[in-house]
Amino acid sequence: MTFIFSEKSRDLQQRVKAFIDEEIIPVKHAYEAEMTAARQAGNPWIVFQTMEELKKKARAEGLWNLFLPESKLGAGLTNLEYAPLCELMGRVPIAAEVFNCSAPDTGNMETLVRYGSPAIQDQWLMPLLAGEIRSGFAMTEPAVASSDATNIEAHIERDGDHYILNGQKWFTSGASDPRCKVLIFMGKTDPDNSNRHRQQSMIVVPTETPGVTILRNLSVFGFDDAPHGHAEVRFDNVRIPVSNILLGEGRGFEISQGRLGPGRIHHCMRLVGRAEDALELMCRRSLKRVAFGKKIAEQGVWRERIANSRIMIDQARLMVLHAAYMMDTVGNKMAAKEIAMIKVIAPNMACQVIDWAIQVHGGAGVSQDFGLAHAYASARSLRLADGPDEVHRNAIAKLELAHYNVR
Repeated sequence: MTFIFSEKSRDLQQRVKAFIDEEIIPVKHAYEAEMTAARQAGNPWIVFQTMEELKKKARAEGLWNLFLPESKLGAGLTNLEYAPLCELMGRVPIAAEVFNCSAPDTGNMETLVRYGSPAIQDQWLMPLLAGEIRSGFAMTEPAVASSDATNIEAHIERDGDHYILNGQKWFTSGASDPRCKVLIFMGKTDPDNSNRHRQQSMIVVPTETPGVTILRNLSVFGFDDAPHGHAEVRFDNVRIPVSNILLGEGRGFEISQGRLGPGRIHHCMRLVGRAEDALELMCRRSLKRVAFGKKIAEQGVWRERIANSRIMIDQARLMVLHAAYMMDTVGNKMAAKEIAMIKVIAPNMACQVIDWAIQVHGGAGVSQDFGLAHAYASARSLRLADGPDEVHRNAIAKLELAHYNVR
C-alpha cells in the first residue's frame, strides 16, 4: 500500500500552504488584537472582520469546502486527498474556519448532505456551505455519562405536526457564536424501545426557536474559545416541525456514527499539524537558548525528546493516512477500528509533543506568547471529544478479539 496523492491534491496542498503563509499568518496578530480588544470591551462573542475577510479571499481562490468527500458540493476530494490539507490547517488555530472546514460545521454539513431533506438542505445546508452562518451539535448532556450515547435523556415527543423538545445539553460547541443559526439536536423519541440503539433521533433546530436558551459558556482549561465557544443549552418545550427530523425516528444513533467517523479523522489530521508546529517551536527554541554552558539542543535529554517527537508524529500521520485510505476503499463502518485507533493515538501524541515544547520554553511555554498552552488544552480536550480514549480502546479490543472468537 502506498499513499500517492493525486495531482489535484498536490496542487491544493501547495495552494493551501501558500494561502496560510501569505494571508493567514501575517494577520494572525491582527486577529488576536481584535480578540483582545473585544474581551477588554466585555464581549468576545462577536464576528471578527479579520476572519470574514480571510474567508472571502479563500472562497474567491476556490479554497473552500475542501472537506466534503463524495459530493459535488465540495472539492470532491477523498479522505486521503483531504488529509494533508487538514494537517496544514491544523498548524494555525484559525486556519480551518478560513477555508470553511472547521468543526462542528463540517460534521453538520456532512450530516445534512447525507440525511437532510431537500427543504432542510435549501434552508440550512446551503448557507453553511456558503459560510454565511455557523452551526452547533447538541448531543452531550451534563447529567449522564455521554460517552455512552444511549444514556441521553433529552426527549423528543410527537405532538401532531410538531415535535416537543426538552432537555439540557452542554459542550454544544459553536452555539454561542452570533453566526450560529441552527443546531442538530439528539434526543429520545422512543425511550422504551428494547433496542437501545433505536431510541434516539436527530432533529434540526433553529437557534432562535422559543425555548432554546444558552445558560452559560463553558471554558476548556480556562480558555473560552470565543467567538466559537462551548455552551450549556436548555431546551424547554421547544416546538419543531415534524419535517425537521433527520432520516426518521429511531435513526439518531445510526446518524451519530456516520457523522462522528469523518469528524474524528479530521480532528486527528489537524492534531498532526498542531504537533508539527509544536516540534518546530521546540527545535527553534532549543537552538537559541543556552543552559549550563551549552545550547539546549546539544543536551542529551532534549535530543531524545526531539527524536521521539519526530517518530511519534510520523507514526501518527501514517496511521491517519491509513485510516483515510480505509475509509475511502472499504467505507467508514469497515474502517471503524482504524478510526478508533487514530482517535486514541493522535491526541495522546499531540499532548506529549506539545508538553515537551512547553517545557523547553520554560515559563514562556505556559504564557500566551507562543500559543502552546492553548494548543495543549485543545489537544487534551480531544481525548474526550467524539468519544473518550476508554471507549475507543474498548471498541478496538472487541474488534480485535472478534478474530479469535470464531467457533
